[in-house]
Amino acid sequence: MNLWLRVLHLIIASFLRPRINPVADVSRLRFRVWPHDLDVSLHMNNGRYWALMDLGRADIMIRSGLWRPILKHGWVPVVSAGQIRFRREMRLFQSFVLETRILTWSESHVVMEQRLVSQAKDGRLILNAIALVRAGLYDRNVKGFMSVAHLLSEIGVKADPPDVAPEVQAFLDAEETLKKAA
Repeated sequence: MNLWLRVLHLIIASFLRPRINPVADVSRLRFRVWPHDLDVSLHMNNGRYWALMDLGRADIMIRSGLWRPILKHGWVPVVSAGQIRFRREMRLFQSFVLETRILTWSESHVVMEQRLVSQAKDGRLILNAIALVRAGLYDRNVKGFMSVAHLLSEIGVKADPPDVAPEVQAFLDAEETLKKAA
C-alpha cells in the first residue's frame, strides 16, 4: 500500500509541475526513507530503490505528455535491463532526491540514468546510488516495441540520440552478452 500512496501523490503532483522535454530535462522527485522502506539491517531495502526508480520514469512519461499516447494506444512501459551501484546506505527518515534523465536511445529503447542523491549535514551532495536502465514502450497489438522517433514525435520532440558514453556502452554490451547466454 505504501507505494500506491507514493504513486497517487506522483500522479497528482506531476500534473501540477512544469512540463519537461524528456531528452533534455531531468526529473527530480523528493522522497524520505520511511519505516516500511527498511530491511533487517535498518537501511533502505535494495528492492525499494528499483520501486522508487519506477516513479522517476513515470514522472518523465507524465510530465512530457507521453502518457496520453500510452493510454490511447495501450502501450506498456517495459524495462529490459538494469544495473545499479549502491554507494552509501540510506537510513530511516533520510531525505533524498531521485534524478532521472535519458542519456541516449536506439531505434526502440532509451537508456536512462537514475541517481539517488542526499545532502550531508555540511551541505555536500552525496550520491547514494546510481543506476542505468534500458526501457521501451511495447505495443501488444503489433507485438513489438515502438520506435523512439515515433514516441518523440507523439509529443512534438525531434532530436537525435546523443553519443553513447563508455559506461553506457559497457552496460549495453553486458546486456547483449547476457541475452546471448540465455
